[in-house]
Amino acid sequence: MSSATTHDAAAFKVRHVSLKRGGNVVLKDVTARINEGEVVAILGPNGSGKSTLLKAMIGVLPLSGGSAQILGRPSTTRGVHDAIGYVPQMAAFSGNIAASAYETTASGLLTSTRLFTRAPKHKVQRALEFVGLGALSSRAVTEMSGGQRQRVMIARALVREPRILVLDEPFTGVDAATQENISQLIGKLHERGTTVVVVLHDLDPLRDLITRAIVMEEGRIVHDGPLPHDDPHADASESEDGKHHVNETIDQCLGNEIHP
Repeated sequence: MSSATTHDAAAFKVRHVSLKRGGNVVLKDVTARINEGEVVAILGPNGSGKSTLLKAMIGVLPLSGGSAQILGRPSTTRGVHDAIGYVPQMAAFSGNIAASAYETTASGLLTSTRLFTRAPKHKVQRALEFVGLGALSSRAVTEMSGGQRQRVMIARALVREPRILVLDEPFTGVDAATQENISQLIGKLHERGTTVVVVLHDLDPLRDLITRAIVMEEGRIVHDGPLPHDDPHADASESEDGKHHVNETIDQCLGNEIHP
């Protein structure tokens, strides 16, 4: 759904970003870059700031300090968000909306710069077929399983054929079959050159696809690079305690047993 991109171009770039919510500092001097074509996981325990970082990157939350760019433009630029497909956490989706899968997917064609009067049917149907729900386009989303709802939200994010797809904990509350299905979709998008950024609590379903991991801890980035276990060029100067702490966080996301 996306044409191949140049891997040295920045999809997202944040510099010295800080962010306060309710009087609490939830991001602390965060600097990061995500290149086009990457599949990047943002990891960390609950309350570490991983979802907040994602929302700061895509311009959903206002920054308290620092700067954020999307595709080389300030994140506040009108229209720049149209290049992003966003799948929020399932908790953000209202199960009380009596809309069909088709109507929900079509709503993704609303952009910050224009409204549509008639959704291009081929785009909506193509997005639903991509996520394996083409035959259920007329079904009410309220009558679908949690996994099907999640795939509808992915179709909604993809209907404009964005250059970037961001997902906030897409595997939460869905069964193993849906996790595998979503992983396969992300793999296909990666092959087409789409940038994918995903907040994860459990890394295992996507471990083979991740090109880079950003690990958050108490509002700061404590690791940005390959998964520590798989990095043959890990910084030898990093303290053993520091490496153990990062690896422990990764282990928790992988569901591995942690040994002292």
